[in-house]
Amino acid sequence: MACVCGARAQPGQAAKTSAQRNSYPKTFGSHFETSDRCVACHNGISTSTGQDISIGVAWRTSMMANSGRDPYWIAGVRREAIDHPTAAAAIQDECTICHMPMMRYESHLIGREGEAFVHFPPGHNTRADQMAEDGVSCSVCHQITGDGLGTRASFVGGFKIDTSKAAGERHEYGPFEVDKGHATIMRTSSTFQPFEETKVIRSSELCATCHTLLTKALDAEGKEIGELPEQVPYQEWVHSSYRDKTSCQDCHMPKVPEEVPITSVLGEPRAGFSQHTFVGGNFFMQRLLNRFRNDLAVTTPPEDLNSAAIRTIAHLQSEAAKIRINGLDARDGHLEAEVSIENLGGHKLPTAYPSRRVWLHVMVRDGHGRVVFESGALRPDGSIVGNDNDADATRFEPHFAEITRPDQVEIYEAILADREGKVTTGLLTGVRYIKDNRLLPEGFDKRTVDKDIAVHGKAEEDPDFTGGGDTVRYSVALGSGEAPFQVEAELWYQPIAYRWAMNLKPYDAPEPKRFVGYYQEMASGSAVMMVRATATTGPSKSEKELLKTLPYQ
Repeated sequence: MACVCGARAQPGQAAKTSAQRNSYPKTFGSHFETSDRCVACHNGISTSTGQDISIGVAWRTSMMANSGRDPYWIAGVRREAIDHPTAAAAIQDECTICHMPMMRYESHLIGREGEAFVHFPPGHNTRADQMAEDGVSCSVCHQITGDGLGTRASFVGGFKIDTSKAAGERHEYGPFEVDKGHATIMRTSSTFQPFEETKVIRSSELCATCHTLLTKALDAEGKEIGELPEQVPYQEWVHSSYRDKTSCQDCHMPKVPEEVPITSVLGEPRAGFSQHTFVGGNFFMQRLLNRFRNDLAVTTPPEDLNSAAIRTIAHLQSEAAKIRINGLDARDGHLEAEVSIENLGGHKLPTAYPSRRVWLHVMVRDGHGRVVFESGALRPDGSIVGNDNDADATRFEPHFAEITRPDQVEIYEAILADREGKVTTGLLTGVRYIKDNRLLPEGFDKRTVDKDIAVHGKAEEDPDFTGGGDTVRYSVALGSGEAPFQVEAELWYQPIAYRWAMNLKPYDAPEPKRFVGYYQEMASGSAVMMVRATATTGPSKSEKELLKTLPYQ
């Protein structure tokens, strides 16, 4: 925890922060309610077998609920503000659109910009602090109207809520019709009119408002120099075969297969209730929030966050990918095999924030169990053996159609470049991708895509890199190893790649220092194996001769 002590604000900073916090008007924040006003009725619900499906219990473990206390996010905001000091205020405003949406939306309504640092770490008591801390709360998503959804104007947090009605008259929207009795209870508790039944809440276009981020690149003076499609899972989904059969909510908010009440107060059974787990891939941050819960004012019970991390890993290991080994052959001191990965999701794997990576760890063992070849081993510090980018921030590992040496690693990732073509992890410095070989979803045609979701680098010309997955050929020397040979192929996933964390280290500011310290303490658990396959060659020549002498059984 030494890293946190070094990250404390100086006295002058604290005084300024206090003054900023107290500068919000007393009437601030009337268009939203924090989650505590909702979960009183929407917790305490379960299935017929006793499974707890309480909305608030599930939501509070998600990254949606914790977006305002995400230490990696706030470290990145500080980095960008240091890199582009003349645009620091605008950067905070832009970055709070989706991480602190209620505070930022209300700030704009009174002519102010959203502020990030003043509300972090959380745990303060002004209305603005409470709204920032509550992240993507109930009354954000359930107030979004259908106006313009799916259009470019709706992206980057361009959702619309109805601000024309007075408090007590505003509507919230949901998938079910609500009777008058429940409407009265809801209005009394939350000040909102009852849910109006709408299909909007179950549309992928609603999710796209915050999960499509088109970032404006800036030069050192804060001048706009380009645009980076930072996160575009919705566009990837539109270009896949999943568009016509599966929505975002179908995967990330799985439906309960029986009729259940959606409220603990006189709730009637409903069919098609979607659990508010928002299961994704960031198990690492769920565990980090749990471990440093005191620093980050985490209120979710430890056992709930631990269960959520386990649930996230289970999703990654069962719903995200498949792997198999084909064409295995070993002869004359040489082994050849094909490793195929299938992407089971409706977007790229991994998708969204470009710090995420998936890679192949492949080992070959001989008949004595000795490792005669290995590519893609994970070190305890979170780096990958043989990965050029982890060793040197200016380089990166290319996409491989064939791997012949241990220092070649197949990593599915997005690599950014600045306007001079140099590798960067600065979102506001990056103007394009020089590598994007993230695994494509089924039905994705890389030849016809829009530039925002295009494949970049050598994968563009790899005929085996197609919609649905990739096949990599391994052609390796076996040295003095003896048959039979076993090939072990594993697909690993890391939400925050080593380089993305370590590039924050030079920044002398509380937020980057805090996060780098957290990362280094937890690096050994920063990645997880998703799927695994093994295959074994036939017996050696001497074993074949021995088998010929054995009697039939």
